[in-house]
Amino acid sequence: MSGHEFPLHIEPRLPERLGRLGELAANLWFSWHRPTRHLFEMLDRDLWWRTERNPRVFLRCVDQSLLELAATNDTFLAAYRRALSEFDSYREQGTGAFRAAGLGESDLIAYFCAEFGFHESFPIYSGGLGILAGDHCKTASDLRLPFVAVGLLYRRGYFSQRIGSDGQQIADDARVTPQDAPVSPALDAAGNEIIVGLRLAGRDVAVRVWRAEVGRVPLLLLDTDLPQNDPDDREITRQLYGGDSRTRLRQESVLGIAGVRALRAAGFEPRVWHINEGHAAFQIVERVRELVASGQPFDAAMEAVAGSTVFTTHTPVSAGHDVFDPHLLFEHLGEFVAGLGVSAEQFVDMAREHPGHGGFNMTRLALAGSRHVNGVSRIHRQVTSGICSGAWPEVDRAENPVGYVTNGVHVPTFMQTEWAELLDQHLGPGWRYQLSDRELMARIEEIPDGRFWYVRQQVKISMLQGLRERLRRQHGRNEQSAAHIHRLLKYLDPDRPNILTVGFARRFATYKRATLLLQDLGWLRQIVDGEDRPVVFIFAGKAHPADHPGQQLLRELHRVANLPEFLGKLLLVEGYDMGLGRLLTSGVDVWLNTPVHPMEASGTSGMKAAINGTVNLSVLDGWWAEGYDGTNGWVIPPSLLDADPAARDHHDARTLYEILQDEVVPLYYARDERLGYSPGWVRICKRSMATILPHFNMQRAVQDYATLFYGPAARRGVALSANGLERARTLAGWKARVRAAWPGVVLRPVTSVPPRADFSAPVSLAVDVHLNGLAPADVQLECVVRRALCSELTAPVRQFADRGGGEYGVRYVDGEPVYVQAFTPEVPGADGWCRYRLELRSPWCGGLRVQVRAVPRHADLQHAAELGLMRWLDASVTPGPG
Repeated sequence: MSGHEFPLHIEPRLPERLGRLGELAANLWFSWHRPTRHLFEMLDRDLWWRTERNPRVFLRCVDQSLLELAATNDTFLAAYRRALSEFDSYREQGTGAFRAAGLGESDLIAYFCAEFGFHESFPIYSGGLGILAGDHCKTASDLRLPFVAVGLLYRRGYFSQRIGSDGQQIADDARVTPQDAPVSPALDAAGNEIIVGLRLAGRDVAVRVWRAEVGRVPLLLLDTDLPQNDPDDREITRQLYGGDSRTRLRQESVLGIAGVRALRAAGFEPRVWHINEGHAAFQIVERVRELVASGQPFDAAMEAVAGSTVFTTHTPVSAGHDVFDPHLLFEHLGEFVAGLGVSAEQFVDMAREHPGHGGFNMTRLALAGSRHVNGVSRIHRQVTSGICSGAWPEVDRAENPVGYVTNGVHVPTFMQTEWAELLDQHLGPGWRYQLSDRELMARIEEIPDGRFWYVRQQVKISMLQGLRERLRRQHGRNEQSAAHIHRLLKYLDPDRPNILTVGFARRFATYKRATLLLQDLGWLRQIVDGEDRPVVFIFAGKAHPADHPGQQLLRELHRVANLPEFLGKLLLVEGYDMGLGRLLTSGVDVWLNTPVHPMEASGTSGMKAAINGTVNLSVLDGWWAEGYDGTNGWVIPPSLLDADPAARDHHDARTLYEILQDEVVPLYYARDERLGYSPGWVRICKRSMATILPHFNMQRAVQDYATLFYGPAARRGVALSANGLERARTLAGWKARVRAAWPGVVLRPVTSVPPRADFSAPVSLAVDVHLNGLAPADVQLECVVRRALCSELTAPVRQFADRGGGEYGVRYVDGEPVYVQAFTPEVPGADGWCRYRLELRSPWCGGLRVQVRAVPRHADLQHAAELGLMRWLDASVTPGPG
């Protein structure tokens, strides 16, 4: 704007017959209800795309004459009424109990996360964590869970991306203003706008609370950009993942502490508190502070809070966890910590890897303050158990309290309309409510090949059209000639979609190895060069502005894409966001994923691809290690060369080239000329959709959270908090007593395990335990049996369910069956020793490995290894007198 121009915005007035368009624009339900989005596109398609599919901005800019015309157009009015009818029906059902998980209507779940990805028009997300959080909220709404979410309203969301003519990433601010976002001021019971506060670095910081509606689910977003705040404090919520460690500490303090206060002020009383990644762990401390202020001791308050807290970690490496310098921590939160009733050192030690030294680790704080912990895939559970093993120092990492819920995707958001309509026709409209019904989804494979291929190609044509528009803008802005752009787009021809396309789109973190495909350019040229069997690779993704190695990957891709032999066959598309991600995952033929194993916590882009009939080619990591069945895609097995990254990458690249050259390309182009497609290719596409859709949908994931974590957390929280935290105080006192006595607990064998025994007769075992002042009820002695060389039993628990004995059962530890049977204690002697006896009845024959261990036991422990204490019997010690 020049110095001679004044800004002026004229807002249109909605005609009475379209008066609720603003209501549809204000609820994030539009982000997964395509008919609602189509309404705005019907009004002015060009403006809809120029406003970046933001319905609130669109309604502020659309021409009044178009609105007046639409108000008299029968076709538009019919679509408008249908969308309103579906919206009203959806909202009127409200939220309620979730009986399958034992959740009542009052068991409200509060879900905290630093980012949320609902739609590209609301850029308060950076990638997978935020999109997963958005999917979690959408699914909680669909399932009518009692649910509220809390996050931050960043005035500058994660950046929007351009790629220059030299391949350099250019980061542009993605500005978020409340008037353009689907938010409104949150109000308290009296109708007043909610502003809460907290003390940071000796100053009062005011925090405005905004409210968004995610279908049926409310989302509270916190904002410090208020005139009464110090200019430095106004910047706290300025940018997602911007700034230094100080900024992160301040943001996480607002999210956790002010987030709890915002919920209270808005009248929400959660019973379950879910921390989605460690950024929000300060909510634990705020809730403890509330209880301490009411007169409860710190340890009891921690037990009560932890009992109702669920913590999900998504980070596969230790370096990914936020760790703050204790001096910085106390500079900002010293006054807050002083109100907790513990010393500064005690407080910091609670979140340290090792007491007495090291930084304040937010993941360790979350572990200390939660009794329900999970990773986001089976492999990630194993990785997380290792990273976090220090929280349970005496417990084998395979048996510590970390569980897992494998991620899923919100199907209404990511499945293209054409596929949903095809499933309506062949599975019936009820399939949307039976997503996890494997038998029903198996019927996808019965859809006629020709019909399936037609839909597949229609979706692909839409992708090709969208990519052509994006690439024309991108290269036109970079002053490329029309002839050069024509050559670039040669293979992205909507009139000739029968060309194999391979997509790769995600964060450009180095461990994701975006350039693995470029290891051997000569071999790659062989793959893409066949005129009769061309292959086009399409890349998109962002590197964090501070991630220079990640940006170098973008430059290298750009360099290779501009070599004459790869022009038009290797494309790098700028502007990666949820919209471009949806376009690619639904439209390409093959979805490529090449992370370093085992650093992919879960990943969800491949799930989004599969539910649209795309086939995965991926390293066997994250979710794909659970999804791959040998018939629904291709795998790059984990390399055994981890100690040599160059050799590992060479090995994985060779495997990738071989799969592409020997399997993928030949199968795609094995066309039956009469049909116009490859029957084998259609078969694997159907298999991909039919096997992945029923397990990797977000309905299944949220139901798992409800059953495995939310229900138990609600019940435990209520039990520990009843009668003025009576059971929490008792449990805290018991834990203190056990921790003090445990160093003196000693195991001494009385009998030995015989080298051979008959299956029909029990093995008699006896062990003396020095309890060091504890009661026999405080210490459980267990016999642990693992198979060394046995018959494989699919359900061993059924083989010995009637065999008697003490407490026993088969547990599966990282996929291995482990049989555990408890000893029975006798009356302890005056010397503090107690004899425990067991009649061991093994469920298996053959070679076995037998161990004996002691663990603390209390009825209110959520997990046997909760204290991190375990004592093993030394098998080399000779038994004493019996």
